[in-house]
Parts: sequence; structure tokens; C-alpha cells
Amino acid sequence: MSVFVHLPVLRQEAPEALVARPDGLYVDGTFGRGGHSRLILGRLSPEGRLIAFDRDPEAIAASREITDPRFSIIHAPFSSMREKLAETGITQVDGVFLDIGVSSPQIDDPQRGFSFRFDGPLDMRMDTTTGETAAEWLARADAGEITRVLADYGEEKFARRIAQAIVERRKTAPLATTSELAKLVEATVPRNRRDAMQHPATRTFQAIRIEVNHELDELERALAAASAILAPAGRLAVISFHSLEDRIVKRFLDRAAHPERAIDPRLPMPAGFNAEPWFEAPRRILPSKEEAETNPRARSSVLRVAVRTARPWEDAPGEVR
Repeated sequence: MSVFVHLPVLRQEAPEALVARPDGLYVDGTFGRGGHSRLILGRLSPEGRLIAFDRDPEAIAASREITDPRFSIIHAPFSSMREKLAETGITQVDGVFLDIGVSSPQIDDPQRGFSFRFDGPLDMRMDTTTGETAAEWLARADAGEITRVLADYGEEKFARRIAQAIVERRKTAPLATTSELAKLVEATVPRNRRDAMQHPATRTFQAIRIEVNHELDELERALAAASAILAPAGRLAVISFHSLEDRIVKRFLDRAAHPERAIDPRLPMPAGFNAEPWFEAPRRILPSKEEAETNPRARSSVLRVAVRTARPWEDAPGEVR
């Protein structure tokens, strides 16, 4: 029987772009199973230090395999990194790394309910100790809310049709398993003619997962938190896999690098306005052809890297979606 091995994407480019000071203090906001954390540790000197975050209890358990004294982990969402680090007396770090989205081990565990490929409870929570499950949300949300989530977070053109089918179905029995939801969607919408291999429920599962975990709100808060704790010349490195997430990261960094663009040119310049940027112009890094061929998960990945300026983080750069 083959054993699944998780390969972190951009395994050379991400640590290299992040670590400018081997003796510095770094944050891995998305520990997962520790692939990138181990690579970051490999670039640090004995004086360096890495603090990881994850809200998944299973990730916290997996972190116990790392016995490196330079490493520690905090069970919390990455959006809270500023507050959690402040509780330990840390107000500045030299780099923050984020690998956005659901991890492969989460997808491949039927009990987590992330994938339509396996039959399991309709959970989808990244932190199984708190919050509303996907089944609970689907049992209470009205058709309008479900339509909005599927359209906005899944870019599903049949959102209204699927939402109505879900509401009609729960009149007789609530959706409780991944198979039940996948079969309902499959019976409701046609297959994608351009990509016959894509399951009709792909976008629905993505959208519900994002809603249950408040992923886009968490990402926006995490970007601001990371920017606030980065020391001058500190680096923010973010890997995203979907256009929704990458769009948020791109717009955030572009606006932080060019704050003058947030000012309406038709309005008078505010008194005391300082257009000095929070970040230098960000870089965009894609996986190599070789990595894309050997690791299918890497094909859609995008790494964006930005270097912090010395400007104090007084105000966030505004709405980024």
C-alpha cells in the first residue's frame, strides 16, 4: 500500500525569500504538518528562532515531532499572532510566512469532512474544538445566504439552484455527510464541459469550507497582524493557491506598497498625509517547471514576498477584496 507523503510547495524559494537574517526571529503562521517549518529551521543559525501557529489540534500534536529547541508552537489562528506574541513579550519579528488554505492531511482524513472524495461527517472545521460545523451551518442558513456564499467563495454559477436544493432537502432530512452533499450537488447541476474531470461539488465544498472557517476574514486580519509585527527590513512571504486568496494578498501588498493609490485624486490631500509605503514593491514567485511536474499541488501556487519599510504600522491599508 502506498503511503502519502506531503511535499511542501516552493520548498526552496519560500524559505530563501523569507530568511534574510539566519539569527533572526520568524513566524510560520500555518504549521500544518511542519514541512515549511523544518525548511525554515534549516536556514537558521543556532541563535535563530521560529514560532509556529496553527488552529488545528492535529497539527499541534504533529508538532511534537520537532524537538529543535529553536522551535515552539502556539495553538491559535494566525490572525491572532500579534496578540499572542505580545503575551510572551514579543512585539517584533524578522519574518512571517503564511501558506494559505486547507492542508493535504486535512483533505485526506475522511473524519474532517473537507473532501467529497471520502464519506465522512460534514464538519470542515480547521479547529475541531470550536465553532459551527458545515452540517450545522447548512441546517440553519437560508437560501439567500447559501447562494451568496457559493457565489462569492466558490464562484459557482449554479449557486442559487444548489442553495434551493439544499433547503428543499433539509425539509425531510438534514445533510450530515460529505457523500450526501456531493450527491445532492451532482444531481442538481451539470458537469463542467470544459473540465469533465472536475466533480460538480468542487466549488460548493470550497465555498462552504471558507465560510465555516471565515478564511478570507482571517487572511485579511493575518496580513495586517503580520505587517504590524514585522521589524524594518522584515519579510512577509505568502503562498496562495486560489484566485480568491491570491487577490486579497496581491491587493493588500500593492496598497501597502503604494498608499497614495488609496487616496481619491478628486479629493483634496488630507492634512499631514504621508504617502510613505509600509512595504517595498512585492515580488511574485511561481514554482519551477520541474516542481510543477513532480508535485501537482504546486501547479496553482503563487508566492508573494514583500520587505517591510521603517514606517510605523499606524493604519491598515484599507479594504482589500
